Amino acid sequence: MIVSPRQKRTRGLQYGGLLLYMLFLAFPLLWLLSVSLKGPRELVELHPHLIPQDWTFSNYREALHGDIGIGDVTLLHAAWNSTKVSLLTALLTTVIGLPAAYVLARQQGLISRVGLGWILLSQMFPLILIIIPLFLLLRDLHLTDSHTGLVFVYVVWTLPFILWMLQSYVRGIPRDLEEAAMVDGASRLTVLRTVIVPLLAPGVAVTTLFAFITAWNEFFLALVLLQTPGLTTLPLLLARFVGVEGVVRLGPLAASALLATLPSLLLFTVIQRWLTRGLMSGAVKG
Repeated sequence: MIVSPRQKRTRGLQYGGLLLYMLFLAFPLLWLLSVSLKGPRELVELHPHLIPQDWTFSNYREALHGDIGIGDVTLLHAAWNSTKVSLLTALLTTVIGLPAAYVLARQQGLISRVGLGWILLSQMFPLILIIIPLFLLLRDLHLTDSHTGLVFVYVVWTLPFILWMLQSYVRGIPRDLEEAAMVDGASRLTVLRTVIVPLLAPGVAVTTLFAFITAWNEFFLALVLLQTPGLTTLPLLLARFVGVEGVVRLGPLAASALLATLPSLLLFTVIQRWLTRGLMSGAVKG
């Protein structure tokens, strides 16, 4: 196939635009990496450079082992707390949301309309409006200042959007597959387990990742519900690098933020194939 000079120029412009867009998306990470490798003197320069002049890893040592002012909590301990909370939130949200999304997608009636209406209505209210009654409810249930209460809140807060995503994936699966399985004698639960779940695997991967990232990055609810230093999650720990007088320990903060971002990047890399298939299956109806 012969490619004309005009087609080559067009393709070159397309690749150039794509490269610029990728650099635009990656620039915050590049800036974090640059700041995390700079010393204290270079961080206060009036004309900062993107490439550090004198590379140092002292910011990473301080981020991992330094005194942040909340007892003996380290970055690794906070990361372990965030991992536990995020994994439990993602798993529970998916387990609860999958059968509920199937009902919303397949049952056309009052239940489906009420469910979809609840999903839309729940997204209209800002979190600040419900935080006080939510705190009082959890206090009466003795679930404040605990990871259990935090996971419970995260599941309730994330579930509406997860339901909306999953029910759109279920609607993309033809009903003929379910009817054929039922003709062969399969029950509704068997159809859900052997037919729907395998076809929904890419969509489930997307929604599970979304629930994990939402819980991993959440700050406000954790700030309100957690008081014990040993229960601190990563977003709360990162906020401690800002002093009471507004003085920011910029180098350790950049190093900690970069380390906190790595798990999300690794997850995206590992399940990239599933993520792409899940996004496409949600966009194309069967």
